[in-house]
Amino acid sequence: MAQKCRRVGLCYVSAAPGRCTCQTGRMDHIAAATASQAPVRTGPRDPGDAWVEGDKGKFWGRFGAAGVLVYDPTKGVLLQHRAIWSHNGGTWGLPGGALHQHEDAVTGALREAHEEASVPADNVEVLFTSLLDFGYWSYTTVVLLAVTAFEPVINDPESIALRWVPVADVDLLELHPGFGRSWENLRPRLLEATDGA
Repeated sequence: MAQKCRRVGLCYVSAAPGRCTCQTGRMDHIAAATASQAPVRTGPRDPGDAWVEGDKGKFWGRFGAAGVLVYDPTKGVLLQHRAIWSHNGGTWGLPGGALHQHEDAVTGALREAHEEASVPADNVEVLFTSLLDFGYWSYTTVVLLAVTAFEPVINDPESIALRWVPVADVDLLELHPGFGRSWENLRPRLLEATDGA
């Protein structure tokens, strides 16, 4: 293990992407995320875990989806390097996913962010939400301020890496197309809500 990695629970983390791993004994998350096919899922799935199609395209989440844009004034925004096998795999986006039936977007986004990146709900506060609604499917970005510092940890095979990225550097990454389109509107709102911190 590289010297710059530090152990957090069962994972080794660092600010540099792809250098440290998270192994739980059940699955090597880095190997699973970089595989060309999704890992075989076991156990029950939520009814919201399904694709929906309409005139605007095909989207994940029967009841919609939500994700978090966490901002730490000293580190930047938390981004997820998406698993190769996922929709628009290999791009950078937000921790998040399909909502459960009757789940509100903030609750669902926080649940997904904890499942994927160990984002602690007690360490963040909601600044604002942004809704993209196509009628048959919607996506809510929940913009959060990290009020207590934390380090994300990969918890499942949906991430190659998790990284704090300075706001000015986000556009330098290959962004998930949906996040890329929304970032141009989210960035000024984020800076306004945090007084440009």
